[in-house]
Amino acid sequence: MKDVTILNENGIDVNHGLELLGDMEMYDETLQDFITESETRIPQIQTYKEAGDLPNYAILVHAMKSDSKYLGFTKLAELSYNHEMESKASNAEYINAHFEELMKEAARVIAVAKTYLGE
Repeated sequence: MKDVTILNENGIDVNHGLELLGDMEMYDETLQDFITESETRIPQIQTYKEAGDLPNYAILVHAMKSDSKYLGFTKLAELSYNHEMESKASNAEYINAHFEELMKEAARVIAVAKTYLGE
């Protein structure tokens, strides 16, 4: 059985996620989808950043922000939102200065989620 305290003790607002998704079964499915999508999304985010392709970068960090909000990943949602807004403003300096912070939080959330799911 999955232990939701793993999520709660690591700063994930599961209750917020349940308000939006309804029940733990849907939450777990959405969480698994997030992990699966991150396997391609995160390398693409990095590729777009390195290429200076801010419009496509904005699309992907927007998607990460939306998923993070649904799952209660408050800090990742906030960081993704900041990157989305700054990429839309063509502020590559901000993105470069704060990219590692975004990637660290994404990796942390994914690690916690995988632990919770027993992966």
